[in-house]
Amino acid sequence: MPLHPLYGHESVCNRLAGAFASGRLPQGLLLEGPQGVGKQRLGLWLAQLLLCETPPAGSKEPCGACRSCRLVLSLSHPDLHWFVPLELGKKGGDADKQVELVEEALGEEMAARRERPLYESVSGLAGHGIAAVRLMLRRLALTPAIGRRKVVIIGDAERLIPQQGQEAAANALLKALEEPPTETHFVLTAAEPEALPPTILSRIVRVRMARLPDSIVTAFVEKELGGGEQRLVEQRVRSADGCKLLAQKGDSQGAQEAARQFLAAARAPTPARYELALRQMPFQARGAFTAMLNELLERLREEVRAAGTPSRKLTEAIARVLEAREQAQGNVNPQLLAAVLSEDLAEV
Repeated sequence: MPLHPLYGHESVCNRLAGAFASGRLPQGLLLEGPQGVGKQRLGLWLAQLLLCETPPAGSKEPCGACRSCRLVLSLSHPDLHWFVPLELGKKGGDADKQVELVEEALGEEMAARRERPLYESVSGLAGHGIAAVRLMLRRLALTPAIGRRKVVIIGDAERLIPQQGQEAAANALLKALEEPPTETHFVLTAAEPEALPPTILSRIVRVRMARLPDSIVTAFVEKELGGGEQRLVEQRVRSADGCKLLAQKGDSQGAQEAARQFLAAARAPTPARYELALRQMPFQARGAFTAMLNELLERLREEVRAAGTPSRKLTEAIARVLEAREQAQGNVNPQLLAAVLSEDLAEV
């Protein structure tokens, strides 16, 4: 299946397209913004523009019809290298074997995204290891296969550093960013740009992407997710908070059940609250835990709407959950977040 269209971000697209048309597009870019706002999809749009064989005169869009445009939209262009965080099921012995395992896993992930372009966020255990960067450097050494340029997209680039003190993968990327090969463009994306080391940030141009208006998220839900009853569409748009990836999770039964259990535990005696916190996966802050927090927000907002006038306690509870969601995007341990949040909700 081809990629869905790019929704929103017209001003960013116009700036990038204008810079490309005038020969001023930097070879290293960092698209930064909230999780799920469409950063990697915009990176793929830019790759399509850079690799397009017959761009329309005076247009700021790729033609969409040439061989290169079609290959990008099907994630099959040999000069487009999209690296995403991986969670390897197998561990290799020597360095070459590890690179082979990464290449195999990346190929499987791209095949899955061709089948289902509306992919979900990666697990909290996934990352860009040193083997992934070595694979990237090998591909950079090759000449373009069918065009003049190569494009490298590094999604969730903050995962280059899984935790403090483990900067090997990020450091291995530095020289390529400092002296990129001719006609090679790097597009990094990050929801937490400050998690990247200053040495990387100093070598790329940062481009901020804002949350999407509700009208754009609504169009995405109706056209790409099948729409549904108006009430359900509105619920998904509210829970998305300007991020279309979150709209995909708006009807997750697992997240809804997790939110129900969390509220029940918050109202229960202290041991039950701690038991719930300890059941959270310690490295899933960006995955199921965040989805649960989104459902928790929606439940609290439903209580506000039912009450007519928001009470101080409900307002405080929503504020505490919003704060926890921001911290979850920073990859704080979900067990700790769950323990603190359940105590906060118990108080209010």
